[in-house]
Parts: sequence; C-alpha cells; structure tokens
Amino acid sequence: MSSNTLAFIGLGRMGGGMAHRLLGAGYRLTVHNRTAERAVPLLAEGAVVAGSPAAAVADVRTVLLSLSDEAAVDKVLFGDVVPALEPGSTVIDTSTVSPEYARRCAARLAEAGLRRVEACVVGNPLQAREGQLRVFVSGADADIEAVRPVLETIGSEIVLLGAPGAAATAKLILNLLLGAQVASLAEAVTYGQRTGLDRDRLLATIAGSGFSSQVMRFRAELMRTGSYQPAFFRSALMEKDLRLAVADAAQAGVEMPVLDTVRARFAAVVEAGDGDRDAAVLIEHS
Repeated sequence: MSSNTLAFIGLGRMGGGMAHRLLGAGYRLTVHNRTAERAVPLLAEGAVVAGSPAAAVADVRTVLLSLSDEAAVDKVLFGDVVPALEPGSTVIDTSTVSPEYARRCAARLAEAGLRRVEACVVGNPLQAREGQLRVFVSGADADIEAVRPVLETIGSEIVLLGAPGAAATAKLILNLLLGAQVASLAEAVTYGQRTGLDRDRLLATIAGSGFSSQVMRFRAELMRTGSYQPAFFRSALMEKDLRLAVADAAQAGVEMPVLDTVRARFAAVVEAGDGDRDAAVLIEHS
C-alpha cells in the first residue's frame, strides 16, 4: 500500500479538521467515526468511509487517531485496530491522554510489533483545517522521521520531545495554562459586572490590554457574544485534561491547589449540563 494512503479514526472538530487538511494535501484517506454523519463532508472530498475501525485500517500501514479519552483509545485501538494491522505499521496518536497511559500504550503496541508516534496537537479546529497546528511529538526517532511528511502536513511547527509520555506532558501543561486563563477571566469579569461595570466593555478592555493573551482575547470574544457552540474546546474535555494533569503532577510530587480548583470549576460546568459547550461558557457559571 502506498505511503500516501492513510486511515483516520475519530472525526470530531479537531480530527475532522486534520482529515480535511490531509485530503487537501493529496493523501488518500479511509476514515471512520462512531457518529457516521461526521464523515459525510470528508466523503464529498474524496475520502473512503469505513463502517468500522478494523475496516478503516485494512491494508493501511499508517493510522491516525483523534479520540476523546483513554477509554476510547483502549476500545478502538486495542479492541479493533491492533488486531487488523500488519506488523510494522505506525499509529500516530493525536489523542490527549495521561503521560503514564501514553507510555503503557507505546509499550503495548511495541509488544504487538507496531510503532506509536505520540503527536499531541495544539490549536483550534480552524487551525487544524489549515495545517497550522503545533505538534508535540514523542517516540523513536526513526518512527517519527518515517511519518514526518504527515506531521508537517497537519502542523506548522513540529516539536520533538523525546521518550513516550513527554509530548503528553507538554500538552497537559499548556492546557493547564489555558484552563487557568479562562477561569481567571470569567471570575474577574463577573466581579466587575456585579459591581456595576458593563460586561461587554470590560471584556473588550481586558482583551485589548497588556494583561491579555491570544487565548484570553479569543475567549473574551466568545464570552462577549455568547458563542459557545460549536465548541472550539469542549468544557468536558477541559475538565478531563485538567484532571489528568493534576493527577500526573501529584505522582511527580507536585501539588496544584490553584489548578485543581480550576478543574473543580469545570467539573461543575459539566455537571450542570454544559460539557459540550466551549470552555468560555464558564463565565455563565460564575
């Protein structure tokens, strides 16, 4: 099978964006998603839609995953994909999982004669479609080099970080900072609003100040317009990533009382039924 032929499993907003980018760059793609309608736009662009993960990877030597959590990776990868892959095939896993799980996953794949390239992506769905993601990569050098053209298609920057688990750690660290900024913005603006300041004007003032950041400006606009769906980063995934990071830090002997409080705030958002809304919706729960 040609190295230009790939399988892509998991077509959420990020996965779907990356798949569109790969198709636009000339890759032949077989795709699968649990919710089949998400594959329809890719079918129109020339992708082959498979009815199962196993069917998607038949006769393909490189598979990309973009799944929501470790349970989904375990079920799809080890339940469906691994038994159908030829030895020597490569799994490029863009799913956000814990560093410990990433290390176990790499070891399990190696035992099955397969290669794992940890490719944690940073950006939003629009950047995914444009190939403008930052890609944090861990794994064996030779395995990474073999799929570098794929990585360079989905990302504008490739950051090599070494052994399995390192890329997952870096991704979680960035998501900790993202969650903290969104939470601090929501709390600060709520304080101002409750004391009589105009919410829209305050959000615009913060976004245009030297205290802001690209993340804060982006979320401030979502808060100002109430544009929480479709989500650029679902609150449920934010809570999951914060939970993974806080737990992994505890194993390393690092306490994170501030960030664990942020995690609890997002857990409350999920509990209230807004888990599928963008993380910016936190301001409505402040």
